[in-house]
Amino acid sequence: MRPLSDFSLAPESFSGSLRGAVSRFSFALTFFAAAALARAQEPSTTSISREVKDVFDKAAKAVVKIHGTDEHGEFAGTGFFIDPAGMLYTAFSVGGDAESLTVDFDGKKYPARVMLTDLRSGIAILKADIATRALPIGKSAQIEVATPVITIGYPLDLPETPSFGMIAGFDRKFLGRYFSTTHLRVNVPTQRGEAGAPILNFKGEVVGILVSSIENGSACYALPIDAAEKIRNDFVRFGEARHGWIGINVAEAEKFKEGSRAEMTEIMQDTPAFGSGVKPGDILLQVGKTKVHEPEDVIDASFFITAGDTIPITVLRGDKKLTFDIQADFHPASHHPPVIAAPGMNQSIPFRLDSAQRTP
Repeated sequence: MRPLSDFSLAPESFSGSLRGAVSRFSFALTFFAAAALARAQEPSTTSISREVKDVFDKAAKAVVKIHGTDEHGEFAGTGFFIDPAGMLYTAFSVGGDAESLTVDFDGKKYPARVMLTDLRSGIAILKADIATRALPIGKSAQIEVATPVITIGYPLDLPETPSFGMIAGFDRKFLGRYFSTTHLRVNVPTQRGEAGAPILNFKGEVVGILVSSIENGSACYALPIDAAEKIRNDFVRFGEARHGWIGINVAEAEKFKEGSRAEMTEIMQDTPAFGSGVKPGDILLQVGKTKVHEPEDVIDASFFITAGDTIPITVLRGDKKLTFDIQADFHPASHHPPVIAAPGMNQSIPFRLDSAQRTP
């Protein structure tokens, strides 16, 4: 029998063998980790593709091609049904100044009539007298930058086509021009014929309406569905869009107070707003349900005001929070007569930002 010592290794020999074993083990571990990651990525990509396809298969049945004529001749766009009675959303550029509108649905053409057009929001509401499928309405306020989205449109003379991308930003202005309210910037390429297409989340809910393209169709802007629903609610209530304004000028204060630096600089004279109780120097905190942090927040706050409604305005005066109820009036560009205030109510005119005060 060989001595036990013959089976032992010298310290330097053992150390070299151990390093070699560890090296081989590390290589094997790295190899298997890389293989596992590749296997994990493949199902993940497949899963996303499957989700996009599922949304497309369900939603495409409620998305239609719209044909019409205008002063330039024939054109085509996209729209989508929002109730089972044939009501649909599209872009103003499709339904705004069009005649002889028809929609393609289930392989047939049906006449459609314009129910409402609204240049300020950039949308139109049409109606076809048919029983239809409808897309569920989501909440655009719940989406974030990098939220994945899908759009379905009719590019050129092609059939319904899905596109996949993500929310790239929430913009109030583009190339120095202000929008009427915050718009969704969506990294989805667009082509002629896709105006009016729905922007969908992965639940298949509409979160926006494609209203314009950017940089030759490399991306697009969409009106948030919450803003479109404001216009539709006006139509249901009054048969028209009622854009409301309140007569207060706002500028940027030197510092934040209670989370806001939107300071009232002028209460317009000769308007009911002048006697409503708000004063220059007040810090604007909230307009209706919209909280205000910066002067530009007034843009969104103003968009969601409906003429004729009484709007609570919350301000900070010194160290006190005060709320005043003001009845909104029509935007001057709406070409409506003033809203007649009920006794004891405060009527008002536009809520605007002056050009010297970071104005849209």
